[in-house]
Amino acid sequence: MRYVQLRAFHNVAIHGGFSRAAEALFLTQPAVSDQVRKLEEEYDVLLFNRNKKQVTLTQAGQHLLEITRRMFDVEQQALDLLSESRALRAGKLRIVADAAHHLLHILAAFRRAYPTVQVSIDAGNTETVITSLHAYEADIGVLGEVPQSSDFEILKLNSTPIIAFTSRDYPLAGQTTVTFPELATHPLVMRERGSKTRQKLEAMAAECGVPLTPLIEAEGREAVREIVAAGGGVGFVSSAEFGQDNRLVPISIDAPEMLMDEALICLRERANGKLVNAFFDIARRLAPAAA
Repeated sequence: MRYVQLRAFHNVAIHGGFSRAAEALFLTQPAVSDQVRKLEEEYDVLLFNRNKKQVTLTQAGQHLLEITRRMFDVEQQALDLLSESRALRAGKLRIVADAAHHLLHILAAFRRAYPTVQVSIDAGNTETVITSLHAYEADIGVLGEVPQSSDFEILKLNSTPIIAFTSRDYPLAGQTTVTFPELATHPLVMRERGSKTRQKLEAMAAECGVPLTPLIEAEGREAVREIVAAGGGVGFVSSAEFGQDNRLVPISIDAPEMLMDEALICLRERANGKLVNAFFDIARRLAPAAA
């Protein structure tokens, strides 16, 4: 087994094809194909299903990708260690968050300290955050519940209750509180099933003997917000995520308190990466301001 063969396999897997892998490696497509073919022949294993339109991983390929993700990430950490100042000058930090506003003040401080580091932020629910971190598709995650796993380095940012909200002209808009039985009589707008906010809300309502069924299910918090603002029904969010929107009115839920613990997380094995560590250091200094 040669390093170049594993590198060729890894890039075909993460880029989804031989042509894109060749572009990423600055090689010709035949050269990449040859390296993967030699790896498969040497160990008598099929790593990719090949057809005219796409290349997909076999089960063996999926298992090998899990290993090469860790392998090349460790290689990157070694490079970061050997060129620390360069990593903090020209690196890239990938963040996936269920609600980006939880880290805006941290991001602002990070940008001041490391103005040339490129930062990308993608949106996703808790399941997406966890999956992206495990797949090495993100460096840092922000999510609405502290995961019970030793895989992660965790920094709690804040803890706030789940509330309901409606448009200003909705019938419930004049109320300061609402009960589960009342909510059950209104059209409910909820996020997808992977949302921890939805899971906690439905679990508490069921515990109180009032099952809540959404009339509208929307992908993402902003979609829920826009549907509710248009008069589509009642939405739910943690109070920290409600923000400022003159079209909407927050309403407390008259029930046992349902708290969302917003946390900053990364894989423990990647916590010592220079950019990840720098971001967490700033977050730790600012965490009291976020609570």
